[in-house]
Amino acid sequence: MFRRREAVPFAFVAEADRFRSNVTPPPPERPSTAQLLHRSLVGLTVVAGLVGSLLLGLPALDPGHAPGKAQQSEASQGR
Repeated sequence: MFRRREAVPFAFVAEADRFRSNVTPPPPERPSTAQLLHRSLVGLTVVAGLVGSLLLGLPALDPGHAPGKAQQSEASQGR
């Protein structure tokens, strides 16, 4: 038994590649000075936070630093 091929119910789907609009979108708005300043301050804050966390976290990642081997006080050394 052979299958009967049915037509595509939506003919515009096949023509979608050929359709071109004659309406051009409006040009994008230029950001104002306040918006540029805000964006740069947010970016600087994020970068400063990452650098600060890196600087504070580096001593903990030092392989020579062992938390159990703290310096002994003079009183414990004399005994």
